[in-house]
Amino acid sequence: MKWLPVITSIICVSAGHAQQITVTLDNFFNNEWKKDSAGKMIPFHYTWNDEENSGFSQFGDLFAKHQAKTNILTAAPTKENLAKTDIYIIVDPDTDRETAHPNYIAQKDIKVIADWVDHGGVLVLMGNDSANAEFQHFNVLASRFGIHFDQNVKNRVHDDNFEEGAISIPKNNPIFKSAPRVFLKDVSTITVKSPAKIVLTKGPDKIIAVSKYGRGTVFAVGDPWFYNEYIGNNRLPRGFENYAAANDLISWLIRQVHH
Repeated sequence: MKWLPVITSIICVSAGHAQQITVTLDNFFNNEWKKDSAGKMIPFHYTWNDEENSGFSQFGDLFAKHQAKTNILTAAPTKENLAKTDIYIIVDPDTDRETAHPNYIAQKDIKVIADWVDHGGVLVLMGNDSANAEFQHFNVLASRFGIHFDQNVKNRVHDDNFEEGAISIPKNNPIFKSAPRVFLKDVSTITVKSPAKIVLTKGPDKIIAVSKYGRGTVFAVGDPWFYNEYIGNNRLPRGFENYAAANDLISWLIRQVHH
């Protein structure tokens, strides 16, 4: 496998000017490693280059189909490096069980990220269930935008009983226009206050939130959701539209970008 960045771009036309859109995936707060078949240590777990079930390679490919330039950020966010991106994705921040020296989200990181969103950045926060994500620092960041991950486990799926993870999406959903039925497994629910709003529920459980913050936008879900195992129907039964939902989300995120 070659570890190369995707060098494609999308053209965003605004006020008569064409500009590129860049999507940056965090690899600092989520920074897990494993040995490959040759014994070499490689990053994995929600990375663009991870082609196993644990990876985001198919999600990255879908961004590429939208002609988006994908990038990975292995350092802490700064004003300088976030200035180079339009969409910034933070997924499943590490606990001390996942890496020996986790990089927790600090107050300086929160200020940088919030300022970037305020000026028009599009932030994607993808958590996990209570046993598989660092919430204390992640929630301090999320709370800046009126979002709180509840640190619980909802929509539990036992073995391959996929129906337990089914969520129906109403036709008038503001984001998901072509995915009437999706699969989310073992998620943390979300509590919101202004300016955030819930955009997807299952019964009393609040699943997805959106927040408008300054000129920018924040999307939050309590699960990595679109990793390779569950983005399509390689494992999911027919009738679940996670791939279509991922496509809808990407289209929506791109529309939120302000240049």
